[in-house]
Amino acid sequence: MEQSQTLRSLFTSAIEKKSSLESRGDTNSDAYRNDVNQTIEKFQECQRQIGILSLFSSNESLDDVSSGDLKYMTLEYFLAELIQRSPSSDREALLRRALEQYEKFLTRVDEYGLLPKGDKSLFDGYVANPSAFTLAPVNDAAARRDTKVRRFREEKELKQKLEYFARNEAQLQSDDEETRMLYLAEIQLYVHQTFQALDMLLQELNMLSAMRNAPPPDHPPTEDDRQRRTLGGLGDSDRLDPSLSQLLGSGRNGPLLNSKGRPMQPFTLLDRRTQLQQGVFRSGHNLPTMTIDERGNILQGGEQSGIQPEVDEDDFDKADEETMKARAWDEYVEANPKGAGNTLNRG
Repeated sequence: MEQSQTLRSLFTSAIEKKSSLESRGDTNSDAYRNDVNQTIEKFQECQRQIGILSLFSSNESLDDVSSGDLKYMTLEYFLAELIQRSPSSDREALLRRALEQYEKFLTRVDEYGLLPKGDKSLFDGYVANPSAFTLAPVNDAAARRDTKVRRFREEKELKQKLEYFARNEAQLQSDDEETRMLYLAEIQLYVHQTFQALDMLLQELNMLSAMRNAPPPDHPPTEDDRQRRTLGGLGDSDRLDPSLSQLLGSGRNGPLLNSKGRPMQPFTLLDRRTQLQQGVFRSGHNLPTMTIDERGNILQGGEQSGIQPEVDEDDFDKADEETMKARAWDEYVEANPKGAGNTLNRG
């Protein structure tokens, strides 16, 4: 009996403290957060005592519960509301704590057959798949609006019923049946509001989960990436053509390939027949040319004189010397066609 009296006074104190928190405006102050935590602790102590006293059991019916104990069925609903207001750096964990208390409230009410038919269907759907629960399809604006209007009217009717009992508070104190009706009306209102809270909390949880699991944004290009693109390096695009600034900087007389086989300046790959044809119809300027068979070798004397020693392509001075020799020979052959100096066989 002493424990029951302690529970009654503690529960009354917790309800009064919760009501005062709802009317306060300093919700961002440390004092407010401390009061929220203290009120939560009071309700949790009420939970502990209810468990010790075994006030509720899934094996009993609603008629087995005294009218005075019916009010304790709403404890988890109050606790869930307070948890939503409590300070936390982990919003997702906080919402899951609140959901747990809402679930306990609905489960107990369902065990005593206090869920109306429509709410019973909603709760069964929630138990089957909590993450997919919704009062109306999220992508159907008209359906959500109709549901909101309908539930608003239902909530208004429930509040009017409670107001009626509140106006006849003196009669309730002497009439156990009226007291019972008051507590049952409160439970119905809180059930209605719980489903609305579940709908909003689960939407927020889904958004938080999507944000947490979203892939990280593409990282901005680093300085090395920008330099490779600017200088025409291979980089991620595997480019083989150097930039215009590189071509102009190295000039026409530089080596064709570097030590890794990458082009250092434009050149033309020709087979032997194409090379001879272009020798007849030569343009007014020369581009360094190479045959496929002669790639990596430099022509000397207009023909390949055996296997030439490989030139170190990183030795720019040597490469320039070989290129100039080849160009000088081309110009000499062009200025002195074969047989031009033979005067012995003239008629």
